[in-house]
Amino acid sequence: MKNIVVIPDSFKGAVTSSEASGAITEGLRQVLPDAAITQISVADGGEGTVDAMLAAGTGRSITAQVCGVFPGESINATYGILDSADNTPTAVVEMAACAGLPLAEGRKSAGKTTTYGVGELIAHAIEGGSKHVIVGAGGSATTDLGCGAAAALGVRFYNRSDEEFVPVGSTLKDVARIDATGAEEILSGISVTVMCDIDNPLAGPNGAAYIFGPQKGADPDTVKELDSGLIHVANIIKRDLEIDIAQVPGAGAAGGLGGGLLAFTGAELRPGIDTLLEAVRFTDIIKDADLIITGEGQIDGQSLSGKVPVGVSRWAAKHRGPDLPVVVLAGSIGEGIDDVYAKGVTAVFPIARRPGSLSEAIEHTAENLTATAKDVARLTAFLT
Repeated sequence: MKNIVVIPDSFKGAVTSSEASGAITEGLRQVLPDAAITQISVADGGEGTVDAMLAAGTGRSITAQVCGVFPGESINATYGILDSADNTPTAVVEMAACAGLPLAEGRKSAGKTTTYGVGELIAHAIEGGSKHVIVGAGGSATTDLGCGAAAALGVRFYNRSDEEFVPVGSTLKDVARIDATGAEEILSGISVTVMCDIDNPLAGPNGAAYIFGPQKGADPDTVKELDSGLIHVANIIKRDLEIDIAQVPGAGAAGGLGGGLLAFTGAELRPGIDTLLEAVRFTDIIKDADLIITGEGQIDGQSLSGKVPVGVSRWAAKHRGPDLPVVVLAGSIGEGIDDVYAKGVTAVFPIARRPGSLSEAIEHTAENLTATAKDVARLTAFLT
């Protein structure tokens, strides 16, 4: 066993993807000290996305001064530039870097926060020569339907007095018309991908306001106001831009940023794991691999819808076929597990070493990952 790729998701509440990767690698090294081990950290579009992609590939980070989480604020935010095979740089923008929930800690206000800085980061990357921009839509403090980001990219919003303004969540209801012609020159020849690991629609009971508004500081009345505003602007978008985003899965991501970027930039909404694997050239990484080890806190039938282990196994099956084993280490195994084997997963191993409480399992996640990886390494060494 010469070449091993380690690419686990985080084990929520226990260890990050990077920590899980390190724990697995420690176990492998104890048995296979000479193996070449490639570690890839995974992020779902929230905080850590830029670092994960830069760590897995080659590139550099760039810092720009942009608008912060509230209009009028200024913040230094970092984004990544990934080197590409065709010398056309790809930018990775983490919306949480300037519009993330931690930036509003102690003053959360879902109706007053803005994604304007996100648009400034995208514009900065484009000015620097990027032709493809990946936007991580996770961990947001906003519910402005991405109107702030769109305004920074040249989209103009007008109220009923035909005055231009930049909408935030509480003023979405004031949008009377939208002019996107100013963004056409900026976005000419540019492709945008949104990392989107939720399939919530824009509005309604499962939409951005009702599901995510309360954690951003919205009380019940504010949730209703935000939801009404999202529906209102979606209708204006449909009328003025002839794009219907109301029921698009994932449009509700990051307070509607997913739907907004779809409407205003022509963005493609994609599962985060697929975007990550493509960006880090995973196909090249696994070309000479002998084994892939991935994992997550719980694997079950729901893992089929975009979760990391199944996403990884699908790529391995597509680009390498059945000769590359994919082993999943899981904190627990739920119902519907048999379905994952049809997607390229070779074997699933629970990491718990003994019966115990959830809190005990969480406390010992790292050491359990190391021990289980060590056992997997013993088995592969014996079989080879």
